[in-house]
Amino acid sequence: MASLLDSILMLIFILDIYVLGTGRLDAVIRTVALQGALLAVTPVLAHGEINLTGVLIGMGTLALKGVAIPAMLMHSIREVEIRREVEPLIGLGASMLLGGVGAGFALVFTTQMSLAPDQESQLIIPAALTTCLTGFILLTTRRKAVTQVVGYLILENGIYIFGLLLLEAVPILVEAGVLLDLVVGIFVMGILLNHIQREFSSIDTRRFSALKES
Repeated sequence: MASLLDSILMLIFILDIYVLGTGRLDAVIRTVALQGALLAVTPVLAHGEINLTGVLIGMGTLALKGVAIPAMLMHSIREVEIRREVEPLIGLGASMLLGGVGAGFALVFTTQMSLAPDQESQLIIPAALTTCLTGFILLTTRRKAVTQVVGYLILENGIYIFGLLLLEAVPILVEAGVLLDLVVGIFVMGILLNHIQREFSSIDTRRFSALKES
């Protein structure tokens, strides 16, 4: 199981870098859906054995992160008729470079740490750090609200990967609570998207500068 978990975490690394380098919103959403599907397998593999807790968390993750939330985001971009991220604060190439440098630092940082002997992979922490960094970059450098929602989702994916280290210690209700918070956040952001589109005929967050008191 260790080799399979390592392969999945390496794919998550690659998806992190890819999502920083594409401006197509549909590609960004499909990428985060694939990342959610991959994460659904990790609770089963993280401790080298199949148990009910890991299976239940994996099924919930697949339903929400891999299917439901990406479907909601795809519906949102169809409703507001947008296709690409335009003029990000940091260029796509520079974002990929920043993500790659962050991944390198995360790998080096992890070599100085010692995980518990029952951990199946040494890539859990670097994958978590890199995914959190990717989400933070999308949140802070992209102008489209949809991309920022995806950034929030990817940031939570990084926290989810960290949670694999504590899967046996943290009750399933806590994990379910995290997923519930995520769903609530996505619903709220979807409502905001609709209001932004209705008021400004755009979901470019730079338009918020027009909201000034007279």
